[in-house]
Amino acid sequence: MRITMIGSGYVGLVSGACFSDFGHDVICVDKDESKIAALKAGRMPIYEPGLEALVEKNVAAGRLSVTTDLAASVAGVDAIFIAVGTPSRRGDGHADLSYVFAATEEIAAAVTGPTVVVTKSTVPVGTGDKVEAILREKRPDVDVQVVSNPEFLREGAAIGDFKRPDRIVIGTEDDGARKVMQGVYRPLYLNESPILFTGRRTSELIKYAANAFLATKITFINEIADLCEAVGANVQDVSRGIGLDNRIGKKFLHAGPGYGGSCFPKDTLALLKTAEDFETPVHIVEAVVKVNDSRKRAMGRKVLNALGGAEAARGKSVALLGLTFKPNTDDMRDAPSIAIAQALTDAGVTVRAFDPEGTEQAKRMMPDLTYCSDAYEAATGADAVVIVTEWDAFRALDLTRLKQTMAAPVLVDLRNIYRREEVEALGFGYTAVGR
Repeated sequence: MRITMIGSGYVGLVSGACFSDFGHDVICVDKDESKIAALKAGRMPIYEPGLEALVEKNVAAGRLSVTTDLAASVAGVDAIFIAVGTPSRRGDGHADLSYVFAATEEIAAAVTGPTVVVTKSTVPVGTGDKVEAILREKRPDVDVQVVSNPEFLREGAAIGDFKRPDRIVIGTEDDGARKVMQGVYRPLYLNESPILFTGRRTSELIKYAANAFLATKITFINEIADLCEAVGANVQDVSRGIGLDNRIGKKFLHAGPGYGGSCFPKDTLALLKTAEDFETPVHIVEAVVKVNDSRKRAMGRKVLNALGGAEAARGKSVALLGLTFKPNTDDMRDAPSIAIAQALTDAGVTVRAFDPEGTEQAKRMMPDLTYCSDAYEAATGADAVVIVTEWDAFRALDLTRLKQTMAAPVLVDLRNIYRREEVEALGFGYTAVGR
């Protein structure tokens, strides 16, 4: 099939590359000329394991191409996917749909025949109706069906998620559009990946409900971690104990410094705004957002306490290991490291930082930090080392070497990747989460 993917960011590029790997002919479109030029030169705009090789393979096979010319890219194709950004709008937290509607206007001006327009971007309930209204108004002469097909990709594991999905959600009640979408996902259908066909508004809400529920699980276990510290319990054992209940499940029950990234923060806010607009408050999600925001600041205080308190910390040096919101990505959006670094610098602490992939992104957001080439350089002269993101590179640090480079042997493990007895046996002061 012939597919156009509007937007060559995280969702658009991964989806386009995977569709082309299925055998479809895919064009990825983006207005950013520098991004398209970089892609044509083989440079990826994002870090995602396996993506560069996948793009290179399918470009060489002639199934995948990139361009800035939207008009030429939508003529005569079977499906047009809208995969542009929907960031939180300043002031009210609602999803900014300006990029979605701008893409829709351009599609309407360029489409030449029957096609299916698919909203892949995460959009509030009713967005598909507005997209359809624009297309109907601008091009009443063309049969265009609008479908919702939300993405469920985890950064760092996106290619595997796309090719071996838990489910594929497709929102349409039109038989023709349904057949087109079955053709698009035929390779996965043959592998018996679950495909849920539902109404368009239901499909839009499924995405938000899923992310809000996962954010709730993370926030729940983080609050239980605080309780564990107060009563002398171990949150890791609590997580295992409740996760073995198959009604709960073990995923997203790892205590830490709070959630971040491109999805959970903006999607929970957008869901709150939608609920407010329809006068059906979602108090649990509201609490999740508040608790998560306060938790990131609390992690900064936790580090200061490990240094002896805010007064004692002034003038000291801290090494932050891991800056991205999770490992295997360069995404810094709403990363806990931002709030932690701010709390430390506000207290007069010098912050030295290292991240395997996120340094360039971090420099734009936190230009006042000192950036290092590896964990040991960051730890040089530090009064504490703080593990913020659980990159594999930090799971087996040479703690003896680390201690030798530090001014004081203090390890603050915000991801619980080390055993207390082993660290303390080497002479470290050790602070964990919920243990």
